[in-house]
Amino acid sequence: MRLLIGVSGGIAAYKALETSRLAIKAGHAVRVIQTPTSQRFVGRASFAGITGAPVLSSEFETDPARGAYPGEPVPERAPISHLALVERADLYLIAPASANTIAKLASGAADNLLTAAALAAPCPVLVAPAMNNRMYLNPATQANLRTLRERGITVIPPGEGELASHGERGVGRLPEPAELLAAVEALANGMRSQDVGDRAPSSQPRDWVGLRVLVTAGGTREPIDSVRYVGNRSSGRMGLALAEAAMKRGADVTLVAANVALPTPSGARVIEVETAAELAEACGREFPASDVLLMAAAVADFRPAAPAAHKLKKTGPEALTSIELEPTEDVLSVLAGQRQPGQVMVGFAAEHGDGAAAYGREKLARKGLDVIVVNDISRADIGFDAAENEVLVISADGTERHIERVAKEIVAAEILDEVRRLRVASEKPSGALLH
Repeated sequence: MRLLIGVSGGIAAYKALETSRLAIKAGHAVRVIQTPTSQRFVGRASFAGITGAPVLSSEFETDPARGAYPGEPVPERAPISHLALVERADLYLIAPASANTIAKLASGAADNLLTAAALAAPCPVLVAPAMNNRMYLNPATQANLRTLRERGITVIPPGEGELASHGERGVGRLPEPAELLAAVEALANGMRSQDVGDRAPSSQPRDWVGLRVLVTAGGTREPIDSVRYVGNRSSGRMGLALAEAAMKRGADVTLVAANVALPTPSGARVIEVETAAELAEACGREFPASDVLLMAAAVADFRPAAPAAHKLKKTGPEALTSIELEPTEDVLSVLAGQRQPGQVMVGFAAEHGDGAAAYGREKLARKGLDVIVVNDISRADIGFDAAENEVLVISADGTERHIERVAKEIVAAEILDEVRRLRVASEKPSGALLH
């Protein structure tokens, strides 16, 4: 694969060096474009040394390799620099993508070689934002990212954690190089075989057009009093990724969001809830008209039996010294009992350590689901409130797929592929009918 990497200005530019190295180690040919600002963080010589190819920064400079990638013969005729590299590329990854570069891409600006190449790209383009959390969460940046997604550009979401500014934490970290390469290779593997190498454009499959998809995301909060609650650490990232992926494939998506602070996908119908009872009520109302249910929300198993309408005190007759709990409604089991032929139900099982797969299989059968997605929450690098995940997808027909640690957007695409496989199988005379 010929991979073009565009590097914009930002302290995370150093990760593009390791991404280049890993891509070359994996057998890919790499060329690099740098914005002038990015060279304040990482010099051209570093990228040239790793890739073994000239690094370009301006539309007006001559490319000694004349658009060729490492291992290819140099053409006899000098091409137009801002067209040649991206014309020959199989994929174009922009990482890091600064807020300024994202704004330019969204507006269609072409004021440097990186943005001009993006505008002229016949190949898939991936953008990996990296910036301060306030810049990333700013409505202007979020609107620009939605615009890029709507145009078919793949956005690799940033991670959460320590930021470049001393003492600051939040969302905005550029994903690790291995994750960036995994996203690139996942997209390449999803393209038609003839797309890689012959310059035929690739597009997001629209195989869910006409489907009505119900997605739950986030974590419920069960009140103790007017201030405190029993909750969990779910951020809603997995559910949001599923909603986004289903919309890209053409589905009509309803998102039931339980205490989700992250931006929701543009175009989805969003129902905001707080408690397990509210989530159950919303799902009970929406499920009958849905073709697919993706139950990614972390729903509380128990709630305080007698929540107070006011704040309880630490001392005195109303001192909060113990909490009596009662079980919440098993939303998935209730919905499974109401399902109609053709409806597909996907559940999630967040398990801790050994025995996760066995419990997932038991839960799949007990709740009458079509698919269960199992992840190990004992690991700090995946699962709750993380940008990536590693899961085991178990289907009722006995199929099991292990998805190694990748961005949750890639996990979402794999889950939708499995749902599609089951739907196609149910339509064949020899296929096992869905519930």
